[in-house]
Amino acid sequence: MLDINQMVIKLPKSEKFTLADQMIRASRGIPPKIAEGYAKRHYLAEFKKQLISALGESNELEVHLQTAEDLSLLPKDKCDNLLNRYQILGRKLNKLIQNWKKY
Repeated sequence: MLDINQMVIKLPKSEKFTLADQMIRASRGIPPKIAEGYAKRHYLAEFKKQLISALGESNELEVHLQTAEDLSLLPKDKCDNLLNRYQILGRKLNKLIQNWKKY
């Protein structure tokens, strides 16, 4: 989340209210959804709903990062690094959704 905040500062002003806001919103949405899901872990449907929502935010952020990279708005190496990290997060969330009883 902090890396995203630091990166969006480097976006052009024309993207301040579009791509930057979307990236910040998506990155900030992931931790609270996981926390809310954990708090409701005794209610399987609600727990999974929150984790799936967090996964959706993570996937959305991947799309925004790829867009920023494709438009050459942010450095390729930094976008690639963050894309990799969010892909790992997505795999972990998927695993948690599928095997939540083991955690």
